[in-house]
Amino acid sequence: MTIAVVAAAVVLAVLAVTAARILREYERAVVFRLGRLRPLRGPGPVLLWPLVDRMVRVDLRTITLTVPPQEAISRDNVPVRVNAVVYFRVIDPVRSVIEVENHAVATSQIAQTTLRSVLGREDLDTLLSERDQLNTNLRKIMDEQTEPWGVKVSLVEIKDVEIPEAMQRAIGRQAEAERERRARIIHSRGEVQAAENVQEAAQILATAPGALQLRYLQTLGELGGEGRSTVIFPMPMDLAEPLRTAIAGLAAARPDGPRVE
Repeated sequence: MTIAVVAAAVVLAVLAVTAARILREYERAVVFRLGRLRPLRGPGPVLLWPLVDRMVRVDLRTITLTVPPQEAISRDNVPVRVNAVVYFRVIDPVRSVIEVENHAVATSQIAQTTLRSVLGREDLDTLLSERDQLNTNLRKIMDEQTEPWGVKVSLVEIKDVEIPEAMQRAIGRQAEAERERRARIIHSRGEVQAAENVQEAAQILATAPGALQLRYLQTLGELGGEGRSTVIFPMPMDLAEPLRTAIAGLAAARPDGPRVE
């Protein structure tokens, strides 16, 4: 009798140990009893009926999914190779179990097909310069497709866009030509501004004779300070005019004198 009691106690203890489950804070248990869905359980200890209940453990943390490189043809017929990373998490444990066989594998397949589909609708310039918009479009499309499974796609990031080497060289030449065009535009704008400043300075000097004389004296000072052996000393016409007039008057008074023209 004592042996039977001890055996029964051991059997009950083994069943209790095998029937008990401990769920962490980020885990939930989807329990089926004889194939029928039971209420969601967890976190904490969960007791199951041996040989009757079956439990599926669901992780609620965000999962990082690396999408393998996908090859596609852009809208402007350029072959590209793109890889990406997807962040998703389960928001409805029950649907993630009963609506799809393996939500992680299904999400990975959706990510690959969506990436190829979106890349084929965009041209190369968009793929290279507007990644933020592409990431947003990818996330929205994937989230709509995984929502019936209780899976929320929170972020999609395109990691790298690979293009043929010949196309890389063509893009480099295009960028160089664009930089040269901008340099020429900036240089021409500088010339226009310099011409406008010279014109404005000429107008000021024309209306202010004193300013012209000061500029003349400044030029003489610059010529004398450069250590040259020969200095050309120009005579302004407005200074030479009185002298010319006086000489012309003297010549007129003396018919046999020198003639000044």
